Amino acid sequence: MLPNYFTVKKQGEHEIIIQKSRFIAHISRAETEEEAQQFIQDIKKKNWNATHNCSAYLIGEHNQIQKANDDGEPSGTAGVPILEVLKKRDLKDTVVVVTRYFGGIKLGAGGLIRAYGKSTTEGLNAVGVVERKLMTVMHIDADYSWLGKLENEIRSSTYKLKEIHYSEQVEVEVYVEDSEVGTFSEWIIDMTNGQATIVEGEKLYLEVDIPPK
Repeated sequence: MLPNYFTVKKQGEHEIIIQKSRFIAHISRAETEEEAQQFIQDIKKKNWNATHNCSAYLIGEHNQIQKANDDGEPSGTAGVPILEVLKKRDLKDTVVVVTRYFGGIKLGAGGLIRAYGKSTTEGLNAVGVVERKLMTVMHIDADYSWLGKLENEIRSSTYKLKEIHYSEQVEVEVYVEDSEVGTFSEWIIDMTNGQATIVEGEKLYLEVDIPPK
């Protein structure tokens, strides 16, 4: 599992008009090639009367799967520009379909490359990009006398509080980056004079919004 990576926030679409042609960027996450292909087919079915439904996707921790399709546009003028935007934004597990409804004005090769690139960029900005950070959920069990200090210190720190459970003892759950697990444990031990029990829990990704570029 990667310590962190960028992907799209959600599924969505965004339309722009260039020289009377409609360019609609449809964007989604896809963790497998099958998911990407299914998304492309769904968009093609929905926009069956469009002039072109050009697509590209990047899948895998190391972008093992990369595909670009011009869907009838001149070779290299649609799918590749879409793919290049995904690479430039360093996105993973992302599929984009740009639907074009021809408006009667030919754009030429350079114009098409710019149009499909712009449509993808603006689509990504509209849908949103997130950074997924791999976190370990740390469980802290302590006497209730430590609750106030634990909660205040954690909320004032760079660590993110997940939940507090109230039973015989208080259990505080905190998201901690993998590289900081040791440092975090020492911090809690010092804070509680060694009177807290600290256990590493599950690993999961936490998502942080990234400002548009």
